[in-house]
Amino acid sequence: MNAEILLIVLSAFVVYSLLSKWVDRTVLTLPIIFMVLGYVLTGPLHANSDPVIIHEGKRLLAEITLVLILFTDASHVRFQQLRKSWRIPARMLVIGLPLSITLGTLIAYMVSPASGLALALLTAAVLTPTDAALGQAVVSSPDVPKHLSQTINVESGLNDGLALPFVLLGAILASTGAAAGHGTDNLAMSVILQLTLGPLTGIGVGWCLAKAMDWSESRDGMAEPAAGVVFICAAFLAFVLAEHLQGNGFIAAFVAGMVFGNTFRHDIHFISEFMEGAGQLLTMSSFFIFGAFLLPEGILHMSWRSVVLGLAFLTVIRMVSIYVSLWGTGLPVREKLFLGWFGPRGLASILFTLIIMDEFDIPNEEVLLACVSMTVMFSILLHGLSSMPLTRLIGEKKSSE
Repeated sequence: MNAEILLIVLSAFVVYSLLSKWVDRTVLTLPIIFMVLGYVLTGPLHANSDPVIIHEGKRLLAEITLVLILFTDASHVRFQQLRKSWRIPARMLVIGLPLSITLGTLIAYMVSPASGLALALLTAAVLTPTDAALGQAVVSSPDVPKHLSQTINVESGLNDGLALPFVLLGAILASTGAAAGHGTDNLAMSVILQLTLGPLTGIGVGWCLAKAMDWSESRDGMAEPAAGVVFICAAFLAFVLAEHLQGNGFIAAFVAGMVFGNTFRHDIHFISEFMEGAGQLLTMSSFFIFGAFLLPEGILHMSWRSVVLGLAFLTVIRMVSIYVSLWGTGLPVREKLFLGWFGPRGLASILFTLIIMDEFDIPNEEVLLACVSMTVMFSILLHGLSSMPLTRLIGEKKSSE
C-alpha cells in the first residue's frame, strides 16, 4: 500500500473518531462509512499493493479480529443473569439459530441446486451469526425496552460461537479435500477432534487464567493496565493451543471467554476498554477490507440468485425462524418482528468467509462470496438506515402503553 492511500485511510480513521458522536446522531454508521471508503479505493489499492501481502494481511486481520470478538462477546455473558431472563434469548439461540441454518440451507439449495447441499449449508451457517455493531443505535437507545436490547446483545454475543461448528462442518463437507477424499474415517475424526479439543482447551485456558488473575488481584500483585495484557493473551493462548492440539482455535477462544468471564471474581472492565479502543480500530479495518476486496469480487460474481438469497437471509429466513422460536413467549407481534429484523450480518460473516476461503479448497466458492457479499452489503445499508426510525417507533409504542 503506497503512502498516499495509507494517509487517506488513517485520516479517515482519525476524522471518524473525532466526529463519532455527531455521526451517531445521523443515519450514517461506522460500517457504511468504511465499506464505502474501501469500495471507492478498490482500484488504487489493487494497483499499488502487493497481492501476496494483501492476501496475508486479510487473513491475519480476520483471525486477530475474530479471536478477540469471540472471546470478548462470550466473556460478557453472565450465567447468573441468564437464569433471570434466559427464556427469550435461549429460544432464539436454541430454536431460532438451528432453524435459521436449516431453512437457509434448504432455500439456498433450492435457489442454486448446482452448487450442492454442502455449500448451501456452509452459506447458511456463515450468514446466521448477527452483529450488534450494525444496530448499535438499537442496542444503546433508551427508547428500546430493556428486555429487547438485552436479548439482541445476548444473541449477538453467543450466536457467532454457536454457529462455528456448523460453519466448520459445512466447510469440511464442501471442500474438495473431503469430497476427493480423505475418507469417511479421517473426516469424522477431524470433526470430532475440532469439536472436542477446541472447547476443552478453552475451558482449561479460561479457568486457569481467571483463577491466576483472581489470585494476583487478591494480593494486590497486578498493575491495572496489565489486566488487558492477560485478556489478550488468554484469547490467543486458547486459539494457538487448540490449533496445536488439532482442535478448533475459534471455538476454543469463544469457550475460553465464557469460562473466563464467569470465573473471574473481579471487574472485567479492562476487556470493554480495550475493545472500545483497539477493537474499534479492528472493526474499522475489517469493514474497510470488506469494501475494498470482498465486495468488488462479490459484485463481479453477482447474479439474481445471490441477490435473492441475500434479501432472503435478512428477511424470510431470519424473521420466520425468530418468529417461530418466540412462539408462546407472550411477546407482542411487533416485538417479535423487531427482534427478527434486527439480526444484522457483519463482522462474523465477513471474517468467517475470509478464513474459510483461505483454509479450504471449496468448489464454486465465488457463489459463496457473492451471496455473503450481497447479504452483508444489504444488511449494512438496510439495518444502518432503519435503526433510528424503527427505534423511535418501538419507543413510541412503549410510551403509549
